[in-house]
Amino acid sequence: MGEIKDFHCTYDDSVGIDKGLMEKLGLKIPDVYMYRDMMVSLSRALKKKNGAPFCELPFCHTVEAEAMGGIIKYGDEKAGPRAKEYICTSVEQILDLPEIDFSKGRVYEVLLACQELKSQGEHVVLDVSGPFTILNVLIDIKYVVKAMRKQPEVMKRVFWKLGGEVLKFIEESGKYGVDIISYADSSGSVNILGPKMSKQVVEDFTYDFLKEVEKAVEGNQLVLLCPKTTFALLGTERAVFEDQKLPAPINYGEACTKMIGKVTFAGQMCIKEAMHPLRDGMFKAVVLQ
Repeated sequence: MGEIKDFHCTYDDSVGIDKGLMEKLGLKIPDVYMYRDMMVSLSRALKKKNGAPFCELPFCHTVEAEAMGGIIKYGDEKAGPRAKEYICTSVEQILDLPEIDFSKGRVYEVLLACQELKSQGEHVVLDVSGPFTILNVLIDIKYVVKAMRKQPEVMKRVFWKLGGEVLKFIEESGKYGVDIISYADSSGSVNILGPKMSKQVVEDFTYDFLKEVEKAVEGNQLVLLCPKTTFALLGTERAVFEDQKLPAPINYGEACTKMIGKVTFAGQMCIKEAMHPLRDGMFKAVVLQ
């Protein structure tokens, strides 16, 4: 078994909100988090400003948790949406939370915004969260760490409870024209959990979850993994990089759009590095073992 390396991320908890751009567009918080037309306007404007080859939604990592009952404070331009208060005090309570209803609320608005962007000819990236990121909104993380040590079987059920909802979100996204899924769970990275717990999470959840994701996307969507997740898979020997030759040296974001339908997983760098040039003309697919 290899070593799980950490990926130094400079984008943790970053949100796609630009105060100046919002003022120019006449948009306000919390409206840009809640309504499809405003999501579409801001997403397209951010794409244009950043020179990106795709539009990305949502602008935070609280959508899934809110759809399961989490109480959200929408914040401002400096601090994005986060938990207003925790709704659970034990990990067992997570198991009793409702399933996500994808036909209402903010999660539905996000899907409709994706659909509208697709109809306008855009490539659309949907950001989905891993279990630790969702838990971070629902419960004080100290209870999670304690349960991982003393109640590993319960935590395995919790991971799959949340993972099941994310899997359904991914399945729904295909119906709304999403080309690329971005999966991240930086709250559960090795620098927070340590090597032993990180290995446990890969073995109890991440690997098998991604195998289910692989089935769900059916080769029609590209799944971008946060490099922290990629490194956890590589370090536990559950995945390898596989080189894919590009027709010419292009940036990472453009390469991702060209790999839709050709590979299932990628994760050599953060999605926020979309403009990073791949000068060697090589794209690295992540292949589960």
